[in-house]
Amino acid sequence: MTDTVLAPDQTTAGTPVPDVPEQASTPGTPVPVDNPKLPDPGVTTEKRRPIIAPWMRSTNDFLATVKRAAGHAGYASTYHGVRLPWYGTQLTMMAPRGTARLVASTGRWVWDREAAPLRDWAVRTEDVDEYMRLARLRAGRVRLRGFVTVVAAVFGLGFALWLYVMAPEFLYLFAVGGVLTLGYFGQQPDAPVIGPAVVRTELQKLTGSIVLRALDSIGNAKISAAVKKGGDMNGMRFTSEITRDGPGYRADLDLPYGVVPEDVMEERQALASGLRRKLGCVWPSGDPTEHEGRLILWVGDKPMNETTKPPWPLLKDGQVDLFKPVVFGNDQRMRDIVVTLMFASIMIGSIPRMGKTFLLRLLLLIAALDPRAELYGFDFKGTGDLGPLEPVMHRYRSGEDDDDLLYVLHAMRELKEELRRRAKVIRHLPKSRCPESKVTPALASDKSLGLHPIVVGFDECQVPFEHEKYGAELESICTDVAKRGPALGIVGMFATQRPDAKSLPPGISANAVLRFCLKVMGHTANDMVLGTGAYKAGIRATMFSRSDRGICWMSGEGDDPQIVASAFVDGPAAELVVTRARQLREDYGNITGHALGQGPAEQRGMDVLGDVLKAFGPDDEQLWCERIAARLSGSLPDVYGEWTTASVAPALKPWGVATADVWATGEDGKGTTKRGIKRADIAAAITRRNADRAAA
Repeated sequence: MTDTVLAPDQTTAGTPVPDVPEQASTPGTPVPVDNPKLPDPGVTTEKRRPIIAPWMRSTNDFLATVKRAAGHAGYASTYHGVRLPWYGTQLTMMAPRGTARLVASTGRWVWDREAAPLRDWAVRTEDVDEYMRLARLRAGRVRLRGFVTVVAAVFGLGFALWLYVMAPEFLYLFAVGGVLTLGYFGQQPDAPVIGPAVVRTELQKLTGSIVLRALDSIGNAKISAAVKKGGDMNGMRFTSEITRDGPGYRADLDLPYGVVPEDVMEERQALASGLRRKLGCVWPSGDPTEHEGRLILWVGDKPMNETTKPPWPLLKDGQVDLFKPVVFGNDQRMRDIVVTLMFASIMIGSIPRMGKTFLLRLLLLIAALDPRAELYGFDFKGTGDLGPLEPVMHRYRSGEDDDDLLYVLHAMRELKEELRRRAKVIRHLPKSRCPESKVTPALASDKSLGLHPIVVGFDECQVPFEHEKYGAELESICTDVAKRGPALGIVGMFATQRPDAKSLPPGISANAVLRFCLKVMGHTANDMVLGTGAYKAGIRATMFSRSDRGICWMSGEGDDPQIVASAFVDGPAAELVVTRARQLREDYGNITGHALGQGPAEQRGMDVLGDVLKAFGPDDEQLWCERIAARLSGSLPDVYGEWTTASVAPALKPWGVATADVWATGEDGKGTTKRGIKRADIAAAITRRNADRAAA
């Protein structure tokens, strides 16, 4: 690589001129840019290989290895133990054939039949000396072997007679053993009596050539060129040996210049074909601790959904602090993956029957094990999947009828008032106690402040948000929870099987920190849950199969998204966890609301159309949006206290009322045009709404 260095007469005033060789003083003369005196960075990276194998240092890996070996030994023992009588019968039937083979083999050995071809060759070649030497050798062997055979027969018969007289039971034991041994030698070589208990299909060991073959098969021109040229010329090389890593193999390599791991991740299906593995076994990823061209290729022995996962650590014991990371699942290598629920709003999206509700219930179970937490759970599918949590719920409802939605609306109005109260409490706390103006573990544990964690879970959240009567207000409250709740100790979790803008309003999705995306069908739904550009970056939940239940992409915990299989906790197991959580709460003194049989108090809410119509004066045929917001916040501050000019149009849009340029006179007496609403449009919308309700 070369560049052009300016000569002294080409420089501008005050600009230092680099030292150049004399021959390069002519303007435009190219000189090398590689300075031979340029010092090395002085940074050396060393990677020490572990003294003890990784599977022996990890409790989970060690237990998995021991469990696998013990399980195999136990199964093989049981399999053959059940078949022992049949084995004995078959070997007994084959004993005559084994006896004949033993006699024939003994005869060949005694008479030195193995050397017969040599003696025959000496006869055919008329080599008298060689024949005589072989004959003498045979005679010596026959005498010795015959003597050994006679002695063995005499002593064997004598030993048998002695056992018959002194210990006949041992004679029977020897007889049975002898018969079975003769039967063993009487087996057909291609049909042994005792076959394997487990028929193995051996997986091919992962090697460098297989990895390169697979990478070449994905169709990337730069990778294919590097493979053909030997790699190093284009920067492609293995950075360490291929090793065992959990239940699979790990290969670390640098990709060719300009190629990133996402290019490989996009062609995961072709890569699996090149490796001759199932798709669920192949998981390429980048290495966040290295440069952008480093690829970590992990190839499992079995697909992720077929690998036995370690049990959830909190299933039988343990307590949770929501401010700290908690194990909720495992990655492809069966390593624990943690999640921190506090200070985050959460989105969960997938197509039906992929484990979305189970994941939401698992996160609520985690919250239930923090005795300080107050839980809200709303199941709009109406199947009672969140029912096991009822004994610890402050507010709970299952169903999608109007009375169910009204219950939820009252509960969320309570939560909105609680959000406002918390903001005031934090605002008046001294900076020494609340330096960052948010709830801390110490503040959450102080019962006098009432800043304990609150966790709200919506399953099938598209149902309340699309409700004709209550949807606008519920969306407004939930958006506020998603935006302001995390700093105030309130965690909102929203799960839907239709991750579109209508089911997950932008005000919620844009403020969700933790995102879980199980299988979805297209890139739009993928990016709606995981964030814009996720699909293009290779973070694709579309790659999961229908059998990958509970497996998802998790974004927001750590620097990079990762694939996680959430812990499986079925209904009966969830009830056991809730029983333990209930006891923790009773000891702490935090059994409230629904858990005590109490529901939310009814509160005056918003009737958007009716309230906006009341904002019009007797002579007002049209009003600016800013005047509508000001009049509503002034007359009904508990409901519209936070409304601004921008709040009017989105609230009226679901009812088919659009804003327009309207003329009005300002405070200064001058008339001007601004965005506003016409009284006739509001009246027409109310008429349509009432007609629809009457028809229903």
